[in-house]
Amino acid sequence: MEKEETRNWKTIKQEYGPGLKLFQVRFDYVINPRNNQEGRMVILEGADSANVVALTQARRLLFVRQYRFGISDYTLELPGGIVDPGEGHKVAAMRELEEETGYGGGRWSYLGSIPSNPVFMNSYIHHWLAEEVEEHAIQQLDAEEEVQVVSLSLEQARRMLYQGEFLHPHTVNALLRFFTYWPNKETDG
Repeated sequence: MEKEETRNWKTIKQEYGPGLKLFQVRFDYVINPRNNQEGRMVILEGADSANVVALTQARRLLFVRQYRFGISDYTLELPGGIVDPGEGHKVAAMRELEEETGYGGGRWSYLGSIPSNPVFMNSYIHHWLAEEVEEHAIQQLDAEEEVQVVSLSLEQARRMLYQGEFLHPHTVNALLRFFTYWPNKETDG
């Protein structure tokens, strides 16, 4: 297979737009290497995030049901959130799990990361696996959050994943990584 020619997009200037709650808008003026046309691209600068595939001692996966304003509906997704300034993504994952579910502890493994949305965002989502977590605190939710904790068996979660029932792409990716990592483990019904 022939190596594709690498073309570099040239950024000729950057301007900052409005600061939003979670993001800073940036406009990049770029030259398209294919046709030398100038275009203005929108980038949302933001912090990385982390989510957690949390497996309890009873071998149940923890999810959170919460309202998502972008689609005006509730989603069932993995616990997680933004990495605070100066905080490592593992620490953020541990903090978010406890804040959203009241669970913590266990053995932690890194499942990898992906861009949050490479079309217009510059941040990444880091996926963590926490095995044998235990409930040891009460939820500590932000003022804008309403979170219901839901536990599913491994088989229920796998079935829902493959039937397309999880709507949040970060949850889908983390679960795909988890079930790839966990292929030889026995599942419960």
